[in-house]
Amino acid sequence: MLIACLLPLAAAAQVVCALGPGAAGYKASEDKHPTADAMELVGGTYAAGKSVCGANCPEVILFRNTTASNVMLVTDAGRAKIVYNPAFITSVYDRYGDAGVQGVMAHEIGHALDDALGAAWIEKSWTPELRADSWAGCILAKSNLSPAEVTAALAALAAHPSPAHPGWNVRLPAIRAGYARCGGAVKNPQ
Repeated sequence: MLIACLLPLAAAAQVVCALGPGAAGYKASEDKHPTADAMELVGGTYAAGKSVCGANCPEVILFRNTTASNVMLVTDAGRAKIVYNPAFITSVYDRYGDAGVQGVMAHEIGHALDDALGAAWIEKSWTPELRADSWAGCILAKSNLSPAEVTAALAALAAHPSPAHPGWNVRLPAIRAGYARCGGAVKNPQ
């Protein structure tokens, strides 16, 4: 379930992935309710992921926070918390449209799905970032995006790696694997 609420984080909260420079300046105390637009867009992306995991999907909580490094996933007591910086999301939207925002959010949701579920198509040797990329490919396939929108989503993913992400030439095969596994068109994303 994707929810928007304000929940205090316990001391055991852990940043799983932060796109961009990292999470050093993030202050959980400044988390705010997401905008209605963000909730609608991320809700649709989460619903695409939920079509794969059904009742086993983890709870994902969405927040906006100007101290977030861009978009990041924080886990706390079995919950996944996606925190986005509004300025970052606006810049992704301005350059790539809704599909670009869906792409970066699909990667973060992918971390939550991987932590909770794993997947048979995911290679055991893949890093957490590659596993999240594969889930992002799956979510994009389930999102019924046009070819141009898939291209925009991939461009946004390629343009905003975290320092932990391997090179795009390593990430793209993982995305393709998830995309194909979850019903993406025969012609995999480029």
